[in-house]
Amino acid sequence: MTEHVSEATVPEPDTAVLAPVRKRPKPGERRVQILQTLAHMLEQPGAERITTAALAAQLEVSEAALYRHFASKAQMFEGLIEFIETSVFTLINQISERETDPQVQASRCLTVLLQFAEKNPGMTRVMVGDALVFENDRLLSRMNQFFERIESQLRQSLRALAELRGSVTPSVDATAQASVLTSFAVGRLQRYARSGFRRSPTEHLDAALHLLLA
Repeated sequence: MTEHVSEATVPEPDTAVLAPVRKRPKPGERRVQILQTLAHMLEQPGAERITTAALAAQLEVSEAALYRHFASKAQMFEGLIEFIETSVFTLINQISERETDPQVQASRCLTVLLQFAEKNPGMTRVMVGDALVFENDRLLSRMNQFFERIESQLRQSLRALAELRGSVTPSVDATAQASVLTSFAVGRLQRYARSGFRRSPTEHLDAALHLLLA
């Protein structure tokens, strides 16, 4: 049975991005404020494509002021992606270091990924690519690499699990199962984003992981 993963801690929503800033922020704080506002705008219903004009208006600054901190809108999205990568993989690395049971490792890795998305709905739209459709292709490539890293991490845990279970083809089994689990996670994220953040990505998660890892 898959162990309950409630003890896995996840950063508070957009902890690094959504930190309070002063009315007259320093240059570094203004950068944070821009990313904070972009993330919030991505949470709004019907937010198809966010323009720099709309972002500047939300911040009550000029577009030129945005470009003093970011060379392009793509760079702003890269800031959000960096936050996603750092937040999720810091937790996954902690799980790998502290947990010796490979089944629990895999379960917790997926759990922290989905919990992070649930607490950061705007980031979820970046993760599934909805917010990147009209942006620079390198942003989609980077998010694809993010999920490849997730799948690779799962594959390591699942290979160890297959060996423990006496599989004669542990690498093959782990590759197939890691692909299924990653697809499951991506599907949960897409459903969350496309439901307007009403369908929780962690809905019945323990039961689902029990079936997938049995």
